Amino acid sequence: MADSAGPGRSPLEPIFSPQSVAVVGTTRVPGTVPFDIFHNILKDDFQGTIYPVSPSARSIAGVKAYKYILDIPDPVDLAVIVFPSSVVKLAMEQCGQKGVKGVIIISAGFREVGPAGLQREQEIKDIARKYGISFIGPNCLGVINTAPNVHLNASFARRMPTEGSIGFLSQSGALCTAVLDYAHAKNIGFSKFVSFGNKADISDIDLMLSLKDDPATKVILMYLEEMTHGAAFVDAARKVIHEAGKPVLVLKSGRTSQGASAAASHTGSLAASDEIVDAALRQAGVIRCQTIEEMFNNAIALAYQPLPRGRRVAIITNAGGPGVLTTDAAIHEHLELAAFSDRTHDIFKRSLPVTANIRNPVDVIGDARADRYRVAMGSALEDENVDGALVILTPQSMTDIDTIAAEVCNVAAAYEKPTYCSFMGETDVASGIAILQRRNIPHYILPESMCRAFARAHDFRTEKDRQLTPAAQFADVDTAAARGLLDAAIAAGRTYLTPSDAMRVLEAYRLPVLGSAVARSAEQAARVAAEIGFPVAMKVESDDVVHKFDVGAVMLGVDTPTAVAAAYATILANVNTHQPDARVHGVFVQRMAGAGDEVILGVKRDPAFGAVVMFGLGGLFVEIFRDVAFRIAPIPLEHIRGMMHEVKAFPILTGARGRPHRDTDAVEECLQRLSQLVVDCPQIQELDINPLIVRSRGDGCAVTDARILVAAP
Repeated sequence: MADSAGPGRSPLEPIFSPQSVAVVGTTRVPGTVPFDIFHNILKDDFQGTIYPVSPSARSIAGVKAYKYILDIPDPVDLAVIVFPSSVVKLAMEQCGQKGVKGVIIISAGFREVGPAGLQREQEIKDIARKYGISFIGPNCLGVINTAPNVHLNASFARRMPTEGSIGFLSQSGALCTAVLDYAHAKNIGFSKFVSFGNKADISDIDLMLSLKDDPATKVILMYLEEMTHGAAFVDAARKVIHEAGKPVLVLKSGRTSQGASAAASHTGSLAASDEIVDAALRQAGVIRCQTIEEMFNNAIALAYQPLPRGRRVAIITNAGGPGVLTTDAAIHEHLELAAFSDRTHDIFKRSLPVTANIRNPVDVIGDARADRYRVAMGSALEDENVDGALVILTPQSMTDIDTIAAEVCNVAAAYEKPTYCSFMGETDVASGIAILQRRNIPHYILPESMCRAFARAHDFRTEKDRQLTPAAQFADVDTAAARGLLDAAIAAGRTYLTPSDAMRVLEAYRLPVLGSAVARSAEQAARVAAEIGFPVAMKVESDDVVHKFDVGAVMLGVDTPTAVAAAYATILANVNTHQPDARVHGVFVQRMAGAGDEVILGVKRDPAFGAVVMFGLGGLFVEIFRDVAFRIAPIPLEHIRGMMHEVKAFPILTGARGRPHRDTDAVEECLQRLSQLVVDCPQIQELDINPLIVRSRGDGCAVTDARILVAAP
């Protein structure tokens, strides 16, 4: 972002809170983007001064026009450029000469159209840097600020949204128009609404951090098509969540895109870009959403109601079936049905009909009017065993929908606990829903959506209150030794470390490698095996043979000196048959790990997020089921544990169905040390420890095989 701010002034202030705006390139033709942007600023009651800039018109919509921005006699804070892309460079230059410090470039025809557009985009970036201009775009819808003292609609959206506490940031301008229409129908207001387009200067990260400090914004929503600076995004999101206590919700497209090239390691092939994004957002505490509807279902819960202190919900309904459906949905989202106190039960007995169900869910019966909802809601929210209320209404012939809606709002306002509603139906309940929405009671068409939103609100409170802990830093590691081995391999032109060098790198970080040595003859191999102990594993030591099993270059469970000598000869013969040009340095002899369960640890270096660490169970679980989880290094212990528990087969390691409880503490330490290794050694591009044998609890684990792909950082 260009450094355009003066002392104590944000670079975004001229864009969000200008006192004067020039629309550069506007026309007199209604229905065109240039005219509509100018007309929106004018008709939507912008609180500053507006100047149309048009080379050919004397006035626009009755407002005096200027041929060039330099002709405007007064200072201009913000310029909205709507000229064709070929002219934007000249307009930016004049903005710089005029002293404009904020620009929105609506025009398309830049990076998104190819090399020529990329060159045009670079030219406007150079001008912005020259004059200290901060700009949004190009190729965007514009910017909206609903604050009453600004009230700026510098966009070509069809309408100005109402004022609210939700900030919306989008890479797609077309999506913005649909979102505004959706929000209008549901009476959802916004604090700031920004389409940032190509983010050639001001980025999604800059905007997120700006909303972090914006007192009008309580919740931040983002639609992203790419995450080019993933690590910086994660850091910024953590600041928003943990310093400002504001939730960040992200809708990221491209979930099904596949990697452009095949990766050489298990980790590289399994770590698809979207899985990495998913892991990074989870690690940052961001709420990832799958649809616009889900995003706003969560947003209204977070923006309008207190955060739930726990997962215990009271379900209040006037129909048994929907109550059961909501119960099922609540349990599915790991919520709990609150157990009411004796006092609450007594109130229900005295105040509700004898046919009412006074357990949870509370069924106030189909003929219920507002008084029953008042008693059921108020008593439940008063109960210390209840963290929030889920209120359901089905329209019966005697149901006074509007009165009940108003009473729900009144009761909800009296408690610092959240209330969500589902008035089921459409036409008959429409007026009641409108009452709820005007009074900021989150409403959901389906009870399932209501339960999901409650769960996400509770998750956010847990994340917000969580104390951030740094990743472990082990003092007993030998970083210089590991870097030396990696640098030597790169200098020698190797792509992969040999098995012995890979083990030495892991040993430098005190990962549990087994006794081993490289033998250069059958006789030496037999001596090495006798020294380290039988049985042994044997594999070719070569820079060129990557997939050793495929060429018969691995022998396991070799248990006598004679068998070792024979295996040595067999391995060399197999390599000579399948890869006769391979450079062979001998055979790597390693003590076998013994009994245990197999897991895989891995690393992939991602261009946006840096080192991504993987965990999964080995064998079929990784080869067929892809049952793995990811985190971004460096990884604190709590996130390592979370990653391990995400793996569906993880209970196999913790004693499921009478199996032995494995040493998961030792696996945690291995992941911590691996995280530190890949942060300290950027030469590592991909790494597999496959398998890591995990023994019984207290007996540790052992690295049996490792593959490390290297490149100059």
